[in-house]
Amino acid sequence: MGKGEAEKTMRGNFLTELLSKSLRKRNPQLNLEGSDRRVLSIAYQDLMNYLKFHWKLIGEENKPKLIEKLSEYFYEKPGELEEFVDLWSGIWLKKWNERVKLILEREDLKRWNKTGKLLNKAEPLWRQLENRDEVKDLVIESLIKNGEICGTSILAEDMLKVEIGLSTENNDYTSEDERILNVVNNVLGKVRKVSRKRGPLIYIKVNKSFFDF
Repeated sequence: MGKGEAEKTMRGNFLTELLSKSLRKRNPQLNLEGSDRRVLSIAYQDLMNYLKFHWKLIGEENKPKLIEKLSEYFYEKPGELEEFVDLWSGIWLKKWNERVKLILEREDLKRWNKTGKLLNKAEPLWRQLENRDEVKDLVIESLIKNGEICGTSILAEDMLKVEIGLSTENNDYTSEDERILNVVNNVLGKVRKVSRKRGPLIYIKVNKSFFDF
């Protein structure tokens, strides 16, 4: 491992430790090294998305600037970063309790099966989409702008896939570019409506894979 990769790992570990400490402080029952480690993984992903949004560094082209910014706080302002993470994690945990519902294998199967069929239908097209990360970032940015900071990557990808799945039932598109443009516009239009809803937005089917990351 080169020096750059080692420093990146240190920064990641430092952020993870700050986040884990703050989440456990608010909910001591969380077992973030064990059964709840997937929760920590999602929270870390959301924190990185929020920092990219907060620093206006969303997009692959801004990755070097993001690393530079993280390094600045890691080496020069660790106390300020800890304070920020502690404040953010409190808001995130409240959103997690409000927006995420863990469902068991036989629970809410009707809802899961309907969404699951659309997600499965969209998967091949999603994998073929060369700019899917860029498209996903647009939706993540819109979600955060509208106050959604929990499960942003999961929600953005699922919203896009569901819309792609729905679009396959409609053969009015002359090209894939037209389809994707329509999909993105539809999803961005739905973000505000979604953010106004109360209750769960993300349904995570709990099985053995949930605890792996």
